[in-house]
Amino acid sequence: MARRVLYPIYQLGNPQLRIFRTNFFMTLVRPGRAQPEDTVQFRTALEMTKFDIQNYLQEIYKVPVAAVRTRIQYGSNRKKNHKNQRVKRPDFKVAYVQLAQGQTFSFPDLFPDMTKVPEPGSFDDVQQKFMEDEKQKQKGDLRRGGVPDWFGL
Repeated sequence: MARRVLYPIYQLGNPQLRIFRTNFFMTLVRPGRAQPEDTVQFRTALEMTKFDIQNYLQEIYKVPVAAVRTRIQYGSNRKKNHKNQRVKRPDFKVAYVQLAQGQTFSFPDLFPDMTKVPEPGSFDDVQQKFMEDEKQKQKGDLRRGGVPDWFGL
């Protein structure tokens, strides 16, 4: 027999120190195709509606939302496990949120172009030389034909 969980009943009056968290999740996703600058893509729970998504972003994150479009992405059903049984990935909802007029969003550049040459004597220059030396040390002896050093010949 399952045990029921009873929550305290909300009562008017005294200030109650409770935090109501949402039962939903929203994950920001980098889109596969190019999107307009004012459109952001999220993965959400199947139970969320367009109105839920709009309220979630406006109330919690204070993001001005103009429109929300959603679609359901069905999980693939082709994979099989070791018992030759079909394995289905879970379905999820994709939400395309259009920001208010004048608002834009772009993903930050986490890995900037590393082709710039550091000035000699700087920390970056010393670190780059150290990493090159370490790579040289880890390279095996080419005369051994790819056999690791720990395997004695």
